[in-house]
Amino acid sequence: MKSISGRLMVGSWACYDFANSPFTTLVLTFVYATYFTQAIAADPITGTVLWSRAIALSALIAGVCSPILGFFADRLGYRKNWLIFFTVMCAAATVGLYGVLPGQVATALILIVIANTAYELAMVFYNAFLPDITPVERIGRISGYGWGLGYLGGLLVLIFVLIAFVQPDVPWFGVTKIDGQNIRATNVVVAAWLVVFSVPFVLWVPEVKPSISHRKIHFLSSLSQLQITFRRILKFKEVCRFLMARFIFNNGLVTIFLFGGIYAAESFGFTLQEVLIFGIALNVTAGFGAFLMGYLDDLFGGKKTIIISLVGLILAVALAVLTSSKLMLWVSGMVIGVFSGPNQSASRSLMARLVPSDSQAQFFGFYAFSGKFTAFLGPLLFGIVTQWTGSQRWGLSVVLVMLFLGMLIMLPLDEHKGMARVGRVLS
Repeated sequence: MKSISGRLMVGSWACYDFANSPFTTLVLTFVYATYFTQAIAADPITGTVLWSRAIALSALIAGVCSPILGFFADRLGYRKNWLIFFTVMCAAATVGLYGVLPGQVATALILIVIANTAYELAMVFYNAFLPDITPVERIGRISGYGWGLGYLGGLLVLIFVLIAFVQPDVPWFGVTKIDGQNIRATNVVVAAWLVVFSVPFVLWVPEVKPSISHRKIHFLSSLSQLQITFRRILKFKEVCRFLMARFIFNNGLVTIFLFGGIYAAESFGFTLQEVLIFGIALNVTAGFGAFLMGYLDDLFGGKKTIIISLVGLILAVALAVLTSSKLMLWVSGMVIGVFSGPNQSASRSLMARLVPSDSQAQFFGFYAFSGKFTAFLGPLLFGIVTQWTGSQRWGLSVVLVMLFLGMLIMLPLDEHKGMARVGRVLS
């Protein structure tokens, strides 16, 4: 690892955030999700419900697979190979969305399940590298660099597709507006961006050899080992409390991300162009928040940063639910942006501080499990409440409950005690 300079390694690691964030920004939130509900599905309400269930299914699959794959990575190594495999899978399925025409609902949903599942599983291995590339006293800011670069990547791609495909009467590169080709083409841009900017990670972030070498691991024995690992996690009280809290508040955060563009379009009459501009502004504020509060994370700790971010998110979502003004929705979105980046960044850095060094991928697998196995609840509840009431405003109100409950569970967590338990003491 010393043969590669620290700055190059950290920058290459953070570049993967830069590479993959346009997928969540454009495909899952602001562009394709909105296009699916308005042009592919029969009607916006049905589209919202179907989209929520597809995302729920992919989260469920990722949640089940994450701890198992994390176990294999810790015992056999090859974390980078797993990351490359799922990155390519995500890119391929995303390109496939280009060929989906209006009315082809099933095909779109199958591809989005594959793409999102692959994206989430790749993130398990990506996050597990964080404790290896930086000392504990810099984990917060390095995680913040990654999230900040990620929002920058999403911002740049949003601006590009707005200029090249959405705004002009004649889209670039010979693309037309027939059957939404200009919108579908944005998926190709996202996939290409993902592949190209993943290259620095592949080249300059070294694989970490497992501390224990087990070259023959059977699937059934791995399940048995996972049970042992789960019982081991239960002994880490701070990790357990954090995972419980995250499993609740992350549901709210995921729901905001997945349905922010849909909510703006359907409840406030935003055009697709307005949704994209809204997304650009959100990415600017989120990137700024993640970058700035990464330093505060190292100064005050991950727990306090998460609590502060949850308070800000609760106030912003409450405004989005109660207001009928486009201007106030803009204000709400900007506040959500400022605090969503730090929430995600500090969650990752806090977990990195609390995990034992010999089981990083495995613990981050359970981290993904806590965030994804149950992450279907937020989108599912959003879809159900929206369907029952015929109003997305009522659907969004479930987010407030999730954010508040997650914050309450976080409050008693002792971060310094958890770090001392695994020998990660600040110098």
